[in-house]
Amino acid sequence: MPPVLESEEHKALRAAVSALGKRYGRAYIATVNKENRHPDELWSEAAKLGYLGVNLPEEYDGGGGGIAELSIVLEELGAAGCPLLMMIVSPAICGTVIARFGTKAQQQTWLPALANGTRVMAFGITEPDAGSNSHRITTTARRDGVDWLLTGRKVFISGVDRADAVLIVGRTEDARTGTLKPCLFIVPTDTPGFAYRQIDMELRAAEKQFELSFDDIRLPADALVGDENAGLLQLFAGLNPERIMTAAFAIGMARYALGKAVEYARDRTVWRQPIGAHQAIAHPLAQSHIELELARLMMQKAAHLYDAGDDAAAGEAANMAKYAAGEACVRAVDQAVHTLGGNGLTAEFGLASLITAARVSRIAPVSREMILNYVSHQTLGLPKSY
Repeated sequence: MPPVLESEEHKALRAAVSALGKRYGRAYIATVNKENRHPDELWSEAAKLGYLGVNLPEEYDGGGGGIAELSIVLEELGAAGCPLLMMIVSPAICGTVIARFGTKAQQQTWLPALANGTRVMAFGITEPDAGSNSHRITTTARRDGVDWLLTGRKVFISGVDRADAVLIVGRTEDARTGTLKPCLFIVPTDTPGFAYRQIDMELRAAEKQFELSFDDIRLPADALVGDENAGLLQLFAGLNPERIMTAAFAIGMARYALGKAVEYARDRTVWRQPIGAHQAIAHPLAQSHIELELARLMMQKAAHLYDAGDDAAAGEAANMAKYAAGEACVRAVDQAVHTLGGNGLTAEFGLASLITAARVSRIAPVSREMILNYVSHQTLGLPKSY
């Protein structure tokens, strides 16, 4: 089991990242969004300080830590109001998969660049018709001599416009059985025939969403990550960190909102005393704080299990952590906005935009309902409904 209290090293990491985040803050992200650009300054500084690659192997210029350390970085940036969504995708999912299963050449090519932030990798699994059913993925790869030909569509893929490559989840045919099995390919975004278009989202964020399409694009043999027959294991090696990091993202966002609400409730006086003195205001904020602390404990457990190499136990804990953090985030943001009343909807306080953003933590990368399915089937042993 993980320690209940954080180590001194983790506390020091939190403090250092928090200081970096506070130098940028929510105002920086608001400006980046308004100017329709990427948070390159924060990304570059976080990379220079070693935070982006803190989970990657030291031999490839990473920090030699794990998802536990990377989740601290993302949470603290979020708590300062300036989270970096691509941290979930580039170092956590793609970096982890390549570090664990990639060839030596893939590791040498990608890991140092992912660690120092000079290259970014996106992750493509979701498809228009498959939704949450990964067994219905229709992106397929077939051999053509020594090369691969990849055909398919993906949707809601983050950050493709700034990515150097996308780690695509597809399927190949098993030569013995003829059935399709999962596989992962590194697809450079400048590959001939690889097309993408931006999806017009109601949510305004620096990290845009894209739909991908490709029809028999040609990839070299070394585009395949790891063992062709170990695709499912490799896939979940990326999905568990994704859930843990999404929990960190949600907890950080909620902490930011809750902090603003507590500050406002402490200072805002309408009658004779600050509104935070009234239990109708104070108790929901206290409840949100408790829920966030509980969600963080589960996130820390999941990260500990994953970093210890217990993929099965980490899967359960990662799903639970993502569920708990998403629920806590939505409630915390809602209560923060409600605490500020009309001010909660103004640009000055920067909370209204979080209402939409908080909902994402319930929907992506896997819906709360699919997590409940996972727990009911895998943990409780109840029969499947599908």
